[in-house]
Amino acid sequence: MLVPALLLFLFCLRGHAGLSPHFLQQPDDLVALLGDEARLPCALGEYWGLVQWTKDGLALGGERDLPGWSRYWISGNAASGQHDLYIRPVELEDQASYECQATQAGLRSRPAQLHVLVPPEAPQVLGGPFVSLVAGVPANLICRSRGDARPTPELLWFRDGIRLDGTTFHQTLLKEGTTASVESILSLTPSSHDDGATLVCRARSQALPSGKDTAITLSLQYPPVVTLSAEPQTVLEGEKVTFLCQATAQPPVTGYRWAKGGSPVLGARGPMLEVVADASFLTEPVSCEVSNAVGSANRSTALDVQFGPILQARPEPMSVDVGEDASFSCAWRGNPLPRVTWTRSGDAQVLSSGPTLRLPSVGPEDAGDYVCRAEPGRSGLGGGAAEARLTVNAPPVVTALHSAPAFLRGPARLQCLVFASPAPDAVVWSWDGGFLAAGSQGRFLVETFPAPEGRQEQGPALISVLHISGTQESDFSRGFNCSARNRLGEGGTQVSLGRRDLLPTVRILAGAAAAAMTLLMVIIGVTLCCWRHGKASFSKQKNLVRIPGSSDGPSSRGSEEETGSGEDRGPIVHTDHSDLVLDEEGALETKDPTNGYYKVRGVSVSLSLGEGPGGGLFLPPPSPLGPPGTPTFYDFNPHLGMVPSCRLYRARAGYLTTPHPRAFTSYSKPTSIGRPDLAPRTPPFPYAAFPIPSHPRLQTHV
Repeated sequence: MLVPALLLFLFCLRGHAGLSPHFLQQPDDLVALLGDEARLPCALGEYWGLVQWTKDGLALGGERDLPGWSRYWISGNAASGQHDLYIRPVELEDQASYECQATQAGLRSRPAQLHVLVPPEAPQVLGGPFVSLVAGVPANLICRSRGDARPTPELLWFRDGIRLDGTTFHQTLLKEGTTASVESILSLTPSSHDDGATLVCRARSQALPSGKDTAITLSLQYPPVVTLSAEPQTVLEGEKVTFLCQATAQPPVTGYRWAKGGSPVLGARGPMLEVVADASFLTEPVSCEVSNAVGSANRSTALDVQFGPILQARPEPMSVDVGEDASFSCAWRGNPLPRVTWTRSGDAQVLSSGPTLRLPSVGPEDAGDYVCRAEPGRSGLGGGAAEARLTVNAPPVVTALHSAPAFLRGPARLQCLVFASPAPDAVVWSWDGGFLAAGSQGRFLVETFPAPEGRQEQGPALISVLHISGTQESDFSRGFNCSARNRLGEGGTQVSLGRRDLLPTVRILAGAAAAAMTLLMVIIGVTLCCWRHGKASFSKQKNLVRIPGSSDGPSSRGSEEETGSGEDRGPIVHTDHSDLVLDEEGALETKDPTNGYYKVRGVSVSLSLGEGPGGGLFLPPPSPLGPPGTPTFYDFNPHLGMVPSCRLYRARAGYLTTPHPRAFTSYSKPTSIGRPDLAPRTPPFPYAAFPIPSHPRLQTHV
């Protein structure tokens, strides 16, 4: 009741004075920072009544200290109408609409909106303060601002004080009751150069224009960065080369692996590799792969290896028709590139240079082997050659080969050589009244076979042979044709059969046989003559051969000859004749030297030879092929004045067996003979006229 009465009193008083209460100052919208002090002004004129503040329509109270609102109070000179509202410290709950009211006068100020600003907290970068990234792998850095910051803060990224322009940002507002958070995502693909770099995430807003920063350091993991070198880089084939593989990596290197041309080099594990260079290193580079926990990196290098020519493609044999073009190609590899020349086999003349040889319009004379030769380059290493054969297809060329003469009614053989490319359909032999290509026909047989290698200089060759069994007179006078045909034409030649005369050969053989028979008959006759008149003396226990002395005469032969006691008989030679046998009468029997064919008695004739009064000697019989009239024995007539006969000599001093006793199987009992029976009126032969030789007499036998 007191307040309305007071208001009524004031209204009456105003009416009495003629002035009405009014606002001298009204509150305006205000922005206050959380924790700061907020002041909302309010001034009234011509009003001395009650003044109060409302918050969102709720009256705070009429007392100036505003009991119940510890952070709120009204300040100013009330007598002068100053009624300002203070709030300290400002909190989020203070954000509201405020009015200043003069209740007794019924006045209300315009609403004043108090905005409370909450500065952002320092943002948080996920994974910080050291963020581990992998070089070359795209990554997202997340910066998050949490709390009740008002207004919503802006998140910015800086590196070395420079804002990262062009980077993609992503902001997300999350509402969790009254709590909001902001995230900013920075997408980047780091490199090894980013290792240790510092990035700053800054959260700023109207409440905190300078913002708050959070710094992170990039700890970059990256696969090895490899550097591969070779020493020396240019090398001759066969020299040693050292490869060095250097790498930087985070985390550290865990292993090395070497390869050549994609194939692992077994046993190579460290950062160094030593090899002996060859031609393959020019095209097969050496690579080094280095690994760590993040990944691996590979580097490769090729050597400049100088080497001699290596054949890559051989020239292929060719077969072309006459008049067509021919070409050969070959490929050589070398460093430096070799010089390639073409020659003909066996000829030093260079036909062409380069990998290709072209022969226009070839003829049969162009057939043969061609050589592709690689000469050493500047390095002077190596060199080589490869051959290819050119076959020129032409009509067959037929050549007659030497054929041996044949006997009449004997076998014959005719041959021809056929050069033909392509191979002939057949090789045909023809003659008067017949022809034959293969097989047999009557007396004729044909066989054809490849010629030996030595006869194929001009290309493939065949040898065809015509066999003739039982030649006839007409075969030696007729001509035999050897011909061949292929798709390009026909060729042939004529082969003649030579004749060998049988008569000269028969004459020679017959003459030789007659001479041999004559010689044999003479030898046999002399042997029979001497054997018939020989005499041998044998001992049953031992065979003694006595060589008589010069005093030996007819009167000295007696019992001493049987016992061998004469001192003047000369030396006695003891011979062992185990092949002598005794007959039924106790006499020694010898083997027939002719094996019983001529019934020759096996005696040995001992002759006392020496210089007679005339110096005559007994000589061996001459060859029966000598001139007619040549005496069989040496003629003693000029010296002795007599004609010796075959019975002139007597056997003396025993009997000698044949030196080959076991060559005979029949034996003839020797006949004891004495002084020869001389013809009437023939003077006695002075046997003792011959001196005793100075050596044992030679014993001869047949």
